[in-house]
Parts: sequence; C-alpha cells; structure tokens
Amino acid sequence: MVKIRLKRFGAAKRPCYRIVVMDSREPRDGRCIEEIGTYQPIEKEGNQVAIKEDRIKYWIGVGAQPTDIVAKLMNKKGLAKNGQSK
Repeated sequence: MVKIRLKRFGAAKRPCYRIVVMDSREPRDGRCIEEIGTYQPIEKEGNQVAIKEDRIKYWIGVGAQPTDIVAKLMNKKGLAKNGQSK
C-alpha cells in the first residue's frame, strides 16, 4: 500500500520533515517514490507547511492514503482528505 507520510531530516533537536509518498513497508527514512512537500514545526505558524497541491491530489486520486499527521497538515493548508479543496 502506498502512503503519504513524513520523513525526518535536519539536525538533532531541530527536526524538519519531508512529506513523501512511499511504500508502507519502507522504513521511516527509507527510499521514497516522490517528495511532495515539507513540514518545519519550529518555524512560525504561517511558514510551517509547504505542499505541492497538484501532486497530493494526484496521489490521493490513485489511492495513496495519508497518515493521521499528514491529514492534519493537509487540513491546515485547506486540502480535504479526498484531495479536493475546501
């Protein structure tokens, strides 16, 4: 199954995450199919999430399932779980 989930990068005590599409059997920091955004929890509220909306809509359209955290980030950016804008 293909999932849309977070992949950690960045320095110790300063996490950054990439929003990626990957096989659910891969480890968290393993090989991904495509990177479709970033999440930086330390930044100010408006600059935390950057998502390529067209790519996330495509992947959801072909059956990729977002994790709970990615679904919350999508809602924060105004994208519904089914890939349609609110």
